[in-house]
Parts: sequence; structure tokens; C-alpha cells
Amino acid sequence: MKPIRIVLAIIILFSVSCRMGEKKEDQNETATAGIWETDFLDDFDTFNPENWQDQRIWVNNELQCYVPDGEYGTREVSEGTLKIKVVNIGEKRPCDNLDKHGEQQADTEYVAGRICSKNRKEFVKGKWTARLRLHGNGEPSMFPAWWLMGAQNNEPPVQEADETVCWPLTGSGEIDIFEHHGDVKKDHFTTGAIKSQGECDKGDWWSYRKDFPATLDEYHEYSVEWEGSDLVYRLDGEEVYRNEGEGDNYPEPMFAILNFAKITDNPMTGEWVMEVDWVKHEYRK
Repeated sequence: MKPIRIVLAIIILFSVSCRMGEKKEDQNETATAGIWETDFLDDFDTFNPENWQDQRIWVNNELQCYVPDGEYGTREVSEGTLKIKVVNIGEKRPCDNLDKHGEQQADTEYVAGRICSKNRKEFVKGKWTARLRLHGNGEPSMFPAWWLMGAQNNEPPVQEADETVCWPLTGSGEIDIFEHHGDVKKDHFTTGAIKSQGECDKGDWWSYRKDFPATLDEYHEYSVEWEGSDLVYRLDGEEVYRNEGEGDNYPEPMFAILNFAKITDNPMTGEWVMEVDWVKHEYRK
């Protein structure tokens, strides 16, 4: 019996040693990865102009007019959340939105909200997250989005001397964390980076992007983080997609955008709402 007990003791000691080694290895990996620290959080108790400004621009042949200062209720903060809306005001009105080439949007009955943290809150890499939902699971023509743009982007508003880089070159790159295309799928969102093709206005929208199911009228956390050279996209903290090696193509400071657009001729009445509980940026300590 004595030799058996010795063997059993050796086996137990070996097992404990292995587990201690695994635990130490896990601790080392955690230490190497670092801890996420929050350096920006807006939980929308108010609309804070130190964090956001209206971005009034005509892009993508969108049909709405982005209006300032929450006109028609298009950008509203109430009960601790931000509501970004598209509103049908019932009659066409002139729109002063210009594209980056100076062309003016046509008269339209649709008005909307679009805000950005450009020249307010801009960060290099890290992790961006927003907790948001749509009112309704999506209708044709809906195009709400939560996304990032390089801080040297040359589209309005141009406020600093270095804002001279055209989309989607480095300095003006684009990462889409959440987009919903109402004409395509009802309960899906699209996420991923825009691949630069090395020239102004030439981006590949499809190679690095993918869509995933989600119940859009329920709150979810949509995020992107730089993990080494990769861009990692998460839904409620769980990885859903990864752009391997693409993170190195976005070394520039980036600002955040929240907007709701109307993109096709499908009719709408009333208003569409994207409700945002909070937005934050984190970095590895």
C-alpha cells in the first residue's frame, strides 16, 4: 500500500503544480494585455457641446437634410438618453447641406440628426462602445449608423489646418461599428472596416464588412477594439467579427459619429428613432 500512496502523492503534486502554472500563465497574459480604463464617457444626461457637434453634410445620395440644434426633434436628449431621428415634416423645404465638392442637397421633406465628436473627443486606437437600440426592428430606407472617421478628414465641418485628407486614405479612414440597412434585412446590422483602395473616394465597402443578426429594438452594446494588429467587433461583449491585420491601417486619431439617414425612395411617415444610452472610449492601461 505504501508505494501506491507515494505514487498518488506524486500525481496530486504534479496536478496542483500544473494548475498553478496555468493560473500564473493566465495572470501573466492579463498583465500583458492590460486593463481597460475609460477616458471618455457620455451617458447623455444633457447634450454636451464639449463632446459633440452637429455634422451637416450631404453624402451617399441620402434623401434627408441634416438640421442644426435638434430642429424638429431630430437630436433630442431626454430621460437620460440621446434620440437621433429622421422626421417627415410633411412638405419639402430647402436644404443647405453641401457635399465635400460643394454640391447642395435638393429640397426635401425629410430632416434628420447627425452628430460627431470631431475636434471634441478624438482618440488613437483603444476601444469604442455605444449602447443603443432602434425603435422598431427596421423599415425600408432606414440607414442608422454608429461609426468612426479619421480626424484629418476633409469633409465638413473643416475647422483645423490639418483637415485636408480625403476619404478613405490614412488620416481619413472609416470603421463602421453598427449600420442597419433597412432595405436589405430587418433584424441585422453590418460591421467592419472600409478598405482603402489608395485613392480619394475609392473604398471597398464589402471585403472587410459582414452582417449579423440582432434584435434591433432591444438595447445592445456595439463595439470595436484594437487587439494587436486586428480590429475586433463585439456585440454585448462577445466577438462576432475580426478584421485581421487591418488595425495597423488606422494609426490616426479617430472621432465618433452617430446619425440616422434615409437612403431610398420608400415612403415614410412620422419619425424613425435611434436611441443611445451611452458612448465611451477606453484604452489599455
